[in-house]
Amino acid sequence: MKNSRVFLPLLLMLLAACSSSVRVTGSWTSPSKPAEGYKRVFVTALTKNVLARQTVEMHLEDLMRAQGVTAFGSFEIMPVGFRAKEADRDEVLSKIKKLGSEAILTIALLDQTSETRYVPGNTMMYTPMGFGYHGRFWSYYNTYNPLMYDAGYYTTDKNYYLEANLYDTDSEQLIWSSQSTTVNPSSLDGFANAFAAVVVKQLIKDGVIITP
Repeated sequence: MKNSRVFLPLLLMLLAACSSSVRVTGSWTSPSKPAEGYKRVFVTALTKNVLARQTVEMHLEDLMRAQGVTAFGSFEIMPVGFRAKEADRDEVLSKIKKLGSEAILTIALLDQTSETRYVPGNTMMYTPMGFGYHGRFWSYYNTYNPLMYDAGYYTTDKNYYLEANLYDTDSEQLIWSSQSTTVNPSSLDGFANAFAAVVVKQLIKDGVIITP
């Protein structure tokens, strides 16, 4: 597991023109999950990148609230520049509990890879029709030559592998975990919106959070 405590430091760049797409590759739920699920969740993205942290937490909070789940962001308890130390454990957990949070959702980047692939060009096929510029070599050549071959090229895909973990606030035990992947996210905001959607959907599907 690499870079488990950092989160998408490069997503501020526009990596592609396409929209962000996030796919859940797997999820796990503990047998000790409360039957009634959780209704109040504390959310934190593990990163030094303030904008990435703020954007991801905001989208997760907004979407959970839209589903009737009370969500809390981490900035009030873990301000910019905060570095977790064992000595801070009790104080941080105490503050999270005072919010009324029943569970803690963490988001982390597991890995980032690059994959170079060849995109083949396109050769146009056609059937000559009539005469006109078809009847003279240069007219014909000058008309079609620029159109006949679109050269192939190499492109590099950026693959991101992410993990979302949900812990019970009182016991601190892992209750739920999922892994997701995304390729060439178009923007931080687009990624965060798509990521929040698949994570919240999976939490609901697995019965971890309860909606009205």
